[in-house]
Amino acid sequence: MPTHVRSVLGHLRYDTDKELEAINDLYRGEWRLYKNFFQPVMKLKEKIRDKGKVHRKYDVPKTPYHRLIESEHISEDTKEKLTKLYQSLNPAELKRKIDEKVHKLFEVYEEKNRGREALPSKKQTPRVATKSYLFNGTTTPISVT
Repeated sequence: MPTHVRSVLGHLRYDTDKELEAINDLYRGEWRLYKNFFQPVMKLKEKIRDKGKVHRKYDVPKTPYHRLIESEHISEDTKEKLTKLYQSLNPAELKRKIDEKVHKLFEVYEEKNRGREALPSKKQTPRVATKSYLFNGTTTPISVT
């Protein structure tokens, strides 16, 4: 799980209450839904050691939601509730909200470190399409794409 955390939040040190609150909000909300309903996971079926070499066989990748729906140990009522929740979700919208919250978290981090500047390689900002304009000395903008 730590690799999943770093892939979303980066490698910055978040150690204030405000940052903790932002991270918990992200975990309890959109990130939990996105990971459990839309991110498939490969589950290890068997691991065989043959002459010092390990051979692994994996099950077909499925989301945790789909594994629960296929499970015999979950009641039909719970499966219906999960299915309604799944049908109400939009993965693109969840991803946009995750990116927004990560950007806000980074702004809180920058506010904490006003005197010091964060390394650009560690900065996590959502990608937004913007148009750039250059002026060549006249009042007519030249579009650069």
